Amino acid sequence: MEHEQVEKEVARLSVRIYIPIALGAAVLFLLAASLTGDYPLVARIGGTVWVGLLGLIVSMPVVISRVKKQFQSVLLEK
Repeated sequence: MEHEQVEKEVARLSVRIYIPIALGAAVLFLLAASLTGDYPLVARIGGTVWVGLLGLIVSMPVVISRVKKQFQSVLLEK
């Protein structure tokens, strides 16, 4: 496989993993803020967006490096 193709596949697979992680964290925050407190809607939505962005920032490098390692080990076996 060509290097550029490998990078594209790693990126595609990584996006399929870290986007749901970040969205899941944001939804969990929204549920927790809605069920446990009496916060205004703006605070809940703002917090949800903030948690989603932070989830992306944290999960991107972790997921990408893991997927890249798995791809390299698969390619080395061939």
